[in-house]
Amino acid sequence: MTPHKRILTGLFGLIALVLVVWLARGQGGDPTPAPTSGAAATASATAGASTSRGQGAVPGAESGLPVKPLSQLPKEADQTWRLVERGGPFPYPEKDGSVFGNFERRLPGKGSGYYKEYTVPTPGERDRGARRLVTGGGGEVYYTGDHYGSFVVVDTKH
Repeated sequence: MTPHKRILTGLFGLIALVLVVWLARGQGGDPTPAPTSGAAATASATAGASTSRGQGAVPGAESGLPVKPLSQLPKEADQTWRLVERGGPFPYPEKDGSVFGNFERRLPGKGSGYYKEYTVPTPGERDRGARRLVTGGGGEVYYTGDHYGSFVVVDTKH
């Protein structure tokens, strides 16, 4: 085999290897970041939340998901959060407050019944739309604007 063919074969092999690893890690179109582990990952995930509140980490920030202040979400998310804090009444009482199964596994794995979901109305929609707040049993609040395709951790203090 000529040196030129060896180089090309090596390049193709390297490209194939990168592609296989990329697909195996679930990066093929998945918008959520790959979970990381260890103290450095926890520190980096909570650093932004800690500095923005000045009182410690936002519940759920250790998940590695982006943290966003409630004030930067659609105003309807703030209205839904106020309803959650009051215990209702909710626009979809048969659905709001129901168990969120986390079947897409975008949120940290927890036991059945840990997460509850609430509708964030979308102006102009005739049904529930795609936006939700999901609360966790440990005080976490998550927002999805794309029907569980991706989530952010909500800092409800800002």
